[in-house]
Amino acid sequence: MRTSFALRNILRLSLLTAGLAASSAALAQEWPARPISLVVPFPSGGTTDVLARALGDQLSKNLGQPVIVENRPGAGATVGADYVAKAKPDGYTLLMGAVHHTIATSVYRKLPYSFQKDLAPIATVAMVPNVLVINAARTPAKNVAELVTLAKKASTEFAYGSNGNGTAQHLIGTQFQAVTGAPLLHVPYKGSGPLTTDLLGGQVTMSFDTLTTVLPHIKAGKLKALAVTTARRSSVLPEVPTLEESGLKGFDIGTWFGVLAPAATPRPIVSRLSAEIGKIVKSQDFQQRMLAAGAEPMAGTADEFAKRINDETARFAKLVKDGKVTIE
Repeated sequence: MRTSFALRNILRLSLLTAGLAASSAALAQEWPARPISLVVPFPSGGTTDVLARALGDQLSKNLGQPVIVENRPGAGATVGADYVAKAKPDGYTLLMGAVHHTIATSVYRKLPYSFQKDLAPIATVAMVPNVLVINAARTPAKNVAELVTLAKKASTEFAYGSNGNGTAQHLIGTQFQAVTGAPLLHVPYKGSGPLTTDLLGGQVTMSFDTLTTVLPHIKAGKLKALAVTTARRSSVLPEVPTLEESGLKGFDIGTWFGVLAPAATPRPIVSRLSAEIGKIVKSQDFQQRMLAAGAEPMAGTADEFAKRINDETARFAKLVKDGKVTIE
């Protein structure tokens, strides 16, 4: 009797599993049947927004449905991530994620979601160097050493802007302050757009913004690039040294971007999105568009993206702990 009961349960489980698999496959075949929302966790005008719109344009053509960029800024990119993590896992709500999310995991004491458990990595898109920039007309520093000297002699703290608490820019500024001893005041913004406006207006002295955002202003001579924060120089600004070359050891932080979906999104949909995004990132047209904007195209599969997230979450956890950076 017990054996018969157990067999019936196994049969029910098998039928249920088969039904779910069939339902998932059917959903993937029908998808996409309507517009897709690509959530950007920052305001319009910043690097994440620029990359999302460039990717969305191509993805719309490949999938035959509009890909609509939806800006949901706030709390160092965690508001947008939380929204997508809790969205219906049907492939119609995606997140344009960034390195900031792997930092926020350690910086924020309480997050309403788990970046590693509640979101499924789909594909990486680009890597953008961060660059230390100053207002060329207001701060007479020709290099990093002169900037540090000016900061130490100033009667008030030099203000550096970031695109939010717990972001890469915030962490770079914290590390810069610890290494140089320069007294800096952190001013968080909701994104790179409003930050750049204030940097150009002189409300803040410096920033460690992504190259995509500040490149036009560097070319126009309004902002001066003193160093990039990555281990290697940028191919777009080869004349600008790294912070390491400028005498500051231990700096190698760039801002990567990639697409994620709610964790329970059917695997066939994730696989198709990963393949489509991979084709776009490897295309000559998209690569030229990215390089012109100061971004380095970075194709990567879902599994490679997951490994990057796990590795960098652990790496930044140590940097956050050493820098004693916490946010309620």
